[in-house]
Amino acid sequence: MASEPQQLPAVHEAWLPREHALHRPRHGGRQLTALISALLFFTTPALLWVFGVRPGEIENHKLASFPGLDKGWGFFTDMPAWAIDQLSFRPGAITAADAISRGVFGEGAPLDQPPPQQQAGPIPAPPAPTPSKTAPTQGPTPNAASGYRRVVQGRDGWLYYGYDADAKCDPSRPLPETIDKINELRRAVEQSGRRFELVVAPDKSTMVPQFLPDSYPGRDCSRSAEATTWHRMLKDARAIDLRPELRASEGRVQRPVYPPNDTHWADEGALVMTRAIANAIKPGVTQTWVSVPVGQYDAVADLPPLISKQGTKTNTLYSLRPDGLVERAGETNGDIDRPVYRTASPLIGTVDEKVLIYGDSFTKASSRYLSGAFTNLTMLAHFTQKTSQAEAVDAFVNANVVVLEAVERSVAGGQLAFIDPGFLEAVKKALAEHPIR
Repeated sequence: MASEPQQLPAVHEAWLPREHALHRPRHGGRQLTALISALLFFTTPALLWVFGVRPGEIENHKLASFPGLDKGWGFFTDMPAWAIDQLSFRPGAITAADAISRGVFGEGAPLDQPPPQQQAGPIPAPPAPTPSKTAPTQGPTPNAASGYRRVVQGRDGWLYYGYDADAKCDPSRPLPETIDKINELRRAVEQSGRRFELVVAPDKSTMVPQFLPDSYPGRDCSRSAEATTWHRMLKDARAIDLRPELRASEGRVQRPVYPPNDTHWADEGALVMTRAIANAIKPGVTQTWVSVPVGQYDAVADLPPLISKQGTKTNTLYSLRPDGLVERAGETNGDIDRPVYRTASPLIGTVDEKVLIYGDSFTKASSRYLSGAFTNLTMLAHFTQKTSQAEAVDAFVNANVVVLEAVERSVAGGQLAFIDPGFLEAVKKALAEHPIR
């Protein structure tokens, strides 16, 4: 006769006698501690919110929202991200961790090493291949998988963008190929009867290398590649060289024209580029310009958030009087993801041409002065998802002068949206169909 199948005990396994084969202890003390810790972790942000304590956005992303019950199991998997972001004392904890690391180990906490696929930075991460019917979008970020840093922490509190080194050491395409594509676009513009100018904004690490640390990922290969990169950009791509005037400006103000905690130049650099572009289009036009300091302003610095910190930069504001008398400096445009149009009556010292400046965040940082130098100006970012390819191509067609602006690291790394094959072909076709004489 078959034996009866063994039945599971009618009580919880922790309540069985210790001698029983199925006895499993509850680990009472440790389980209780874990439960209390989890309860505090998830309820503290909510309680602090009730009493008016609000967290701040200290990184380049929106704070995680409270997960909805409609997400199913996602409610539980998304809860930790919400709780972490809502800890109002998180910035203080990060500062304390960094201070302890510097005091004990003599170096900052490794907050500049992102998890894989994290996208943050002064210029966003490169996207998947761009569909042909949308404008080329987005730009590069340091390659964390290759060991490069998002931020290189230099001496005396100076910070540098990690992609400055990554771009030269590990480019996405060879520099000669990138320059060939730029020249292909140049030919299309010039053959249509339009003027073409290329201006390259130097990396901060190129202009202010004295505060770089003695050792960091990519140091040797990026420094050795720098001279070759500039030689090729100037000789083969015929770029406007801003470096001599940036150094001259630095000498006049007796300080670097790049802030210690930001990857972009200050207003002195913006004025240098504005003058250089105006003189390239109309030689000697800036001889009547008068530009003097009119105050200072603070703005959020872009590098501290990449290492989970906060910071502001202080820049000097300048006037711009092209004829020496009339103020023409405008407002800084915080967003050139859509075409920004600026028109003004002609004036001695201004460029009276239909000019398109197709640039990046350095164009945006210089927009106050660019608006004052040109009477018919369009500014548009080439790393944008807000403007369609057709709209971007129309901006080329509607201009008499096309100025391409790109930062050194983007050219060195081959991360230039306007050399996307689909975009190049669309621009070439449209310009050929709409020549000017």
